[in-house]
Amino acid sequence: MALDLVPLWAGILALSVFMYVLLDGFDLGIGILSPFAPDDASRDQMMDSVAPVWDGNETWLVMGGIALLAAFPLAFAIIIPAVYFPILFMLIGLLFRGVAFEFRHMSSTRRRLWDWSFHAGSLVATFAQGVVLGTYVQGIPIDGRHFSGGSFEWATPFAVLTGLGLIAGYGLIGACWLVMKTEGELQNWARGKARLLTFGVAAFIAMVSVWTPLIQPQIQHRWFAWPNLLLLSPVPVITLALFVWLLRALRSGREATPFLLALGLFAMCYLGLGISILPMIVPYTVTLWAAASSPKSQAFLMIGTLFLLPIIVMYTGWSYWVFRGKVRAGEGYH
Repeated sequence: MALDLVPLWAGILALSVFMYVLLDGFDLGIGILSPFAPDDASRDQMMDSVAPVWDGNETWLVMGGIALLAAFPLAFAIIIPAVYFPILFMLIGLLFRGVAFEFRHMSSTRRRLWDWSFHAGSLVATFAQGVVLGTYVQGIPIDGRHFSGGSFEWATPFAVLTGLGLIAGYGLIGACWLVMKTEGELQNWARGKARLLTFGVAAFIAMVSVWTPLIQPQIQHRWFAWPNLLLLSPVPVITLALFVWLLRALRSGREATPFLLALGLFAMCYLGLGISILPMIVPYTVTLWAAASSPKSQAFLMIGTLFLLPIIVMYTGWSYWVFRGKVRAGEGYH
């Protein structure tokens, strides 16, 4: 009997998306917060805090895209046309952010322009990712094996709400990253922004959690049918506990704890998404197995993936270990 690689590929895809959201999320959050920095020196310090790692974080985005295309080609063929414009805007935003990040250090007369380009690129990329998520959750219309909607199927109030919510979420983990990586005035500023954004993220999660079951009966049944209501109740309870813990950690002067708790909130939201969607990969019509490539193709691709994935994980861990510690103005890492 042939080994079923579909769950393993689903795990690799889920890991890639999750790692991208966590790692690139906080440096996109830095870009979102950058115009509100106390001063130019603080803005430089904010960008110095992510300078060694921001481009490596995007490796996980590439990994996720390749995994979707190679292991689940039918899902790729349906999902991408449905969110073509948001993905295009995301890529343009990431391009602007990357160019601005490099050029602002070389320009003395146009630094302000590059600073705003960095902010705009981060904002557009984040909002576009949230719109993709909202479009995915609300469901993608298909006819047989093809996307049957229009070019602006993604332009819905729910998708816009998730886009705004992701801006608040990335801003939160960006602020918590600064609490962990900086000191003094900038750290106090980031702590204040993190407290404010915690309430904002809580509000967005509450709105999405109420709205989602109303637009998708499958999700309503998954969460509220008995005994699922009892079995899944720890998810919202733990999420609420993390919010309370995060606020207390910010008030008590903790440094690393708020960042870890913010990541925990994203993990719980990701878990909730998995509970709502799985085993579907194209909500709510195509399962993982129906969208998968042939077993021989998956086995062939797995050989290279099992070699490459540990390298990516080790390099990511090594880079964060090397650049651990505080970032101080004009001094770099210590």
